[in-house]
Amino acid sequence: MNRKAKLLDIHIYGDKVLREKAKPVESLTQEIKDFIDDLTYTMYERDGVGLAAPQVGVSLRIFVCDPEWSKTEKKNPLVLINPKFMDMEGDTTYEEGCLSIPGIYEKVKRYSKVKISAYNENWEEKIYEADDLFSIVLQHENDHLDGILFTDKIPQLRKLIIKKQLKLIESSTDENGTNIKND
Repeated sequence: MNRKAKLLDIHIYGDKVLREKAKPVESLTQEIKDFIDDLTYTMYERDGVGLAAPQVGVSLRIFVCDPEWSKTEKKNPLVLINPKFMDMEGDTTYEEGCLSIPGIYEKVKRYSKVKISAYNENWEEKIYEADDLFSIVLQHENDHLDGILFTDKIPQLRKLIIKKQLKLIESSTDENGTNIKND
């Protein structure tokens, strides 16, 4: 039976789920597979290069990403379940945004190269070595699994400058933490 992927609601800054440490995935069930399909579909529909489970209200250690999609428009999604960084080196600064913090873009300092292990959508353990945008996306999405947002990593002065914007975003959510002004 072919199942059509569903568009999931993005949870917005201020939602408690975005601050929780996500739980590990114990096994790859049909429910998890369907969720991964929905997460991937939502990432593309919302024009993201990555999306973590907590961003759609699910506290599990899963994220999907496709850093090249924004440049090529050719879909090549990666699924990372229970990711663990093995090595991180160098540093770089990149202007980041986030589907859970709409309209805010800030420069964030990150490692320039990373090595990460994770299970894929077939429950096979994979190791990825990444640099440039791929490295940044992996770090950004993995932070979501630990309850960390990119705005936590910006200098204090910049945080003060965007504080009012963040409060406005937080006030635009319903009791479930989803944006009530979603299109």
